[in-house]
Amino acid sequence: MSTDPETMPGPEAGIDYNVLRDADDHISPLWLERLRAYLAAARDDDVATVMEPLHTSDVGDVLESLDADERLHLVRLLGDRFDYSALTEVDESVRVELMDELPNAEIARGVSGLDNDDAVAILEDMEQEDRDEVLAKLPTFERLSLKRSLDFPEDSAGRRMQTDFIAIPPFWTVGQTIDYLRSEPDLPDEFYQIYVVDASYQVLGTLPLDKFLRARRATSIEALMNTNLVLVDANEDQEEAARDFERYDLVEVGVIDESKRLVGVLTIDDIVDVIHEEADEDIKLLAGVGDEDISDATVDTVRSRAPWLAVNLVTAVAVSFVIGLFGATIDQMVALAVLMPIVASMGGNAGTQTMTVTVRALAMRELDGPRLRRLITREMVVGCANGVIFAILIGLVTWLRFNDPQLGVVIALAMVINLVVAGTAGILIPILLDRFKADPAIASAVFVTTITDMVGFFAFLGIAGLWFGLF
Repeated sequence: MSTDPETMPGPEAGIDYNVLRDADDHISPLWLERLRAYLAAARDDDVATVMEPLHTSDVGDVLESLDADERLHLVRLLGDRFDYSALTEVDESVRVELMDELPNAEIARGVSGLDNDDAVAILEDMEQEDRDEVLAKLPTFERLSLKRSLDFPEDSAGRRMQTDFIAIPPFWTVGQTIDYLRSEPDLPDEFYQIYVVDASYQVLGTLPLDKFLRARRATSIEALMNTNLVLVDANEDQEEAARDFERYDLVEVGVIDESKRLVGVLTIDDIVDVIHEEADEDIKLLAGVGDEDISDATVDTVRSRAPWLAVNLVTAVAVSFVIGLFGATIDQMVALAVLMPIVASMGGNAGTQTMTVTVRALAMRELDGPRLRRLITREMVVGCANGVIFAILIGLVTWLRFNDPQLGVVIALAMVINLVVAGTAGILIPILLDRFKADPAIASAVFVTTITDMVGFFAFLGIAGLWFGLF
């Protein structure tokens, strides 16, 4: 099919290039083909025409669908018509790659006027020298606001917050507040509640819009405001802030600094992103792939995965030493070599199930004293019950396959032992790692798998050696 914009077939040929997404909700190859044709022909007005209706999240998907050179060409062709908030919708590797190629003056123009949280998300990935140069080109108030947010720890509420909010004194009336909202030009585009503050900007109360809009104009704000405050410290981890949103069913919350002054707000759209990021991070850490995106280069992916594969190699060697201790036993009874992976595999899967539940409970701060004891007891009982069930099954299968009931009893006993140990290890290892301030999502899988493999092989081969007198 032609890639010349002038000769590309149109709707009359049964081809619609105007539909962005296909039936699977992916970027349509036909739509992307047309965009690429416009890019190749440097038709900036046509590029702007097809990009202008898109939501920023769709623009992010388009950027990730293009090659590196095409992304840069698209941003340069659009110029001041490119919305830089779309860069918050792409993988970090794509964003950093683009920022490295664009001049700092262009980046400063692009982030100027963005919501504080979007601008921070873009600037925090830049080298310090480049970031300072971009900030120096921004208006004074905007520069100071961004620098304040960037001074807060990474992944903190202060980094996520928006610095635009509505704050009023308690002695105003509803009527005065309405007049203020109508006349003041520099208000947030979207807001869910109004904050009542004193002269030092300490929060006295909040006023939800539904309650505010139903009140009469003469009603005092002080009499109307809600004084049961839920506030978030700017230095608090964003995951803890997300937990507050879940616990109290919030759509917006005020962010305060160390002096208890209101410095920003967190809204539900920010928290949805946090929940997604934290869940994504935990899943990756459980698999030992670190902070990795599908857009990362091959070299970066290798570098990210290699360390934990090296740890796995060391633990696998340790397991092989256990098997080596029973080399003579295996030589005398070859069936043992056929059966022993079954015991280890079942233990590994059972341990992973328990570990996943435990890591999730730790992340949600659900393991207080009583619930911790209940979970430990439950997982040990579950391990024992599953051990008995699958011991009977594998014992019968082994008996029928090798025509040896004693071998069936041996593998059944080993299965019970390993599944009980797997359940216990799957809960205790993450808890111990958490107590020692290590991230249980990162290291638990390696230790749990190693323990279940070693115990499984040792139990099976040890019981077999004693049972059949092979030692």
